[in-house]
Amino acid sequence: MDNVITKTSSSSADSDITPPPPTSHLPPKKEPGGWRSVKYILGNESFEKLASMGLIANLTVYLQTRFNMDGIQLVNVFNIWSGSTNVTPLLGAFLSDTYLGRFRTLIFGSTASFLGMVVMSVTAGIPNLRPLGCTGGSNCQKPEYWQLGVLYLGLGLLAIGAGGVRPCNIAFGADQFDTRTEKGRAQLESFFNWWYFSFTVALVIALTVVVYVQTNVSWVIGYGIPAVCLLFSIVIFLIGKHTYIITKPQGTVFVDLAKVIVAACKKRAMSLESTPEHSFYDPPLIESDQRVKTLDHTNMFKFFDKAALIADPSELDDKGLAKNSWRLCSVQQVEQLKLVIGLVPVWITGIGCFITMDQMNTFGLMQAIQSDNKIHNFKIPPGWMGLSSMISLSAWIFIYEQIYLPHAKKRSKKNVRLTIRQRINTGIVMAILCMVVAGIVEKNRRERALKQGSLLSPQSILLLLPQFSLSGLNEAFAAVAIMEYYTNHLPESMRTLAGAIFFLSFSASSYLNTVIVNVVHQVTAKHGEKPWLGGRDLNEVKLDNFYYLIAGLALLNFLYFNLFSCRYLDKRSGFRHEDKGLEMNENV
Repeated sequence: MDNVITKTSSSSADSDITPPPPTSHLPPKKEPGGWRSVKYILGNESFEKLASMGLIANLTVYLQTRFNMDGIQLVNVFNIWSGSTNVTPLLGAFLSDTYLGRFRTLIFGSTASFLGMVVMSVTAGIPNLRPLGCTGGSNCQKPEYWQLGVLYLGLGLLAIGAGGVRPCNIAFGADQFDTRTEKGRAQLESFFNWWYFSFTVALVIALTVVVYVQTNVSWVIGYGIPAVCLLFSIVIFLIGKHTYIITKPQGTVFVDLAKVIVAACKKRAMSLESTPEHSFYDPPLIESDQRVKTLDHTNMFKFFDKAALIADPSELDDKGLAKNSWRLCSVQQVEQLKLVIGLVPVWITGIGCFITMDQMNTFGLMQAIQSDNKIHNFKIPPGWMGLSSMISLSAWIFIYEQIYLPHAKKRSKKNVRLTIRQRINTGIVMAILCMVVAGIVEKNRRERALKQGSLLSPQSILLLLPQFSLSGLNEAFAAVAIMEYYTNHLPESMRTLAGAIFFLSFSASSYLNTVIVNVVHQVTAKHGEKPWLGGRDLNEVKLDNFYYLIAGLALLNFLYFNLFSCRYLDKRSGFRHEDKGLEMNENV
């Protein structure tokens, strides 16, 4: 209190009071946020991804070799679990925005993932929790229902953990930058690439050890390492708490979106023709966070404007506020829904891109299991194939950020980044090439195995590297660009929703892939020739035909994106900073 009084007195014109000398020589307290905070967030993300990918990278091998699952059951379990881990982020986003906030949601999510990894380690360590071992063939003991129940418990906890981590980690990292400044916007632009780069490098270094231990030493130790890494990620994240910008939950946008749909349907019979602008309900925002932006009214998806149409003055109270928020919504709420709907065309494109990556996580690893993995008496674990995807992803991001951009900017004196459209197009092309190469390699692998009359093909496992590398480039170009588009397309108050929508596209691709796999299996199994999919032995099916089918779907996705959905990349509702009145209108 004395310091306050002294400061006030010394600022008066007629004051002759001399301020006391400072009592402390401590340096000024650093402002929270910025790269100082992000280093902890990236450290947490690296260990969390090490843990989750330590499971995903070798889960196909674990399910086939320890739970004796055949091809169709394995793909179904993997894809349904993978899809679930990308659906739960919607619930996590809701809880984060409404009750917990991003920081606490990340803590709870990481804890659930840690418990899930402990359960997985238990299934690996107690033989009674698994069926009897099987060296190959089709007459293997199937797991009991209660054994599957324990397995699904561990996978379920991991899915719950993903629901807390995935929608919040990108958004929480983006919260650390002030995008009202040019410096903050430039930092945020690089953050997306470094977010991908940091955990991928950690995975490339660590998964070589984790996957090798799982395959050649012990599954218990191999699953115990990711569990310890998850514990490290929680500790690192808590250590950096004092540096974070932690925003309080401001309420969920999900309810607002539902209100707009309901209100628009209630007023569907009303006409918007010649409706004056003042007839729309557009109250000023009541918001303590200065980063919240007011969305401008646009002419996209005009049907939903009916939700903000004041049909009768009685819909407002004496303060000019809506009496029933399920019948009258603000322009701000309507424009938020329009932004989300505007994501859908590009979201569908993302689903098509990610289906290719799903094939490498399941069938690609099954190819590796039935290939010659000996290199000079050293056995390469099949799970290492995924490392080539991560290496290609990391290599491209490093080359792009550290070599291409600095030299290009030096020559042109301006921003020369590849556009989102260019990167998505490149990613789709990589997806097509990935499937074509995979089909050619698989046909050769199967023919050599049949010629030799053995389960394992004499074809080297190294011939699978190109298809996994192309899958990584698909992710490096398409996934990073789509994530950046979602985050920049929506205002900062909706960033958690942007993260959830991004991972929801992964979920949709997993579920759609499950449907495609089962339909292809049912259709091709009816013919007298070899089915395309099914069973534990790839030599008895024609997986290459399935790969060509997915390549055809990727080609259709390329046409769909360039003829239709790319037009929505530049369609964004304008927004302006409420505190400065800075308008940032976009073409609609």
